[in-house]
Amino acid sequence: RNAAEFVAYAKANPGKLNYATGNTTGIVATAVFSSLAGIQMTHVPYKGEPQALTDMLGNQVQMMVVSSGTSLSHIREGKLRAFAVMLDKRSPALPDVPSLNEVGFEKFHLVSWAALFGPAKMPRDVVDRVNKEFIAAMNRPDVKATLDKAGFISSTSTPEALGVFLKDQIAAYKAALDLAGVKAE
Repeated sequence: RNAAEFVAYAKANPGKLNYATGNTTGIVATAVFSSLAGIQMTHVPYKGEPQALTDMLGNQVQMMVVSSGTSLSHIREGKLRAFAVMLDKRSPALPDVPSLNEVGFEKFHLVSWAALFGPAKMPRDVVDRVNKEFIAAMNRPDVKATLDKAGFISSTSTPEALGVFLKDQIAAYKAALDLAGVKAE
């Protein structure tokens, strides 16, 4: 099966498919995906991805937006089928899996990411030292190999660039939530 077949099945069977979420990215991404696809599924929230993935493998839930670190081995073993990756292009870890853009979801602009943060008002010399050491660690061959194995695409930046990225991500998530019709309670 592929993304188009999944969407067609979900449209023909509104509310009959269950989807799992184990984090905020999964909640937002699935809301946006469902809105863009015009489908209705039943949400089954979990406290984390591992528990959700267990039920996904047992077919208690039929769809999940899941991080590569949690799912990659199951995909490679054929226990899970990846319909698409949430990237602008294909992932080096899953070169045969199309991006959401490739399967017709050009308006989907969310990415899952992580960053290193410190306490407010951290002295600039400490910020610079932590950033320097973090960049050095991220560039170590063993660290790169570990991240590549887990399907993570790593990059480094300056604290200022991270601040700009963070503001862009807040705007992107707000736009995605607006697109999906999600309102604050």
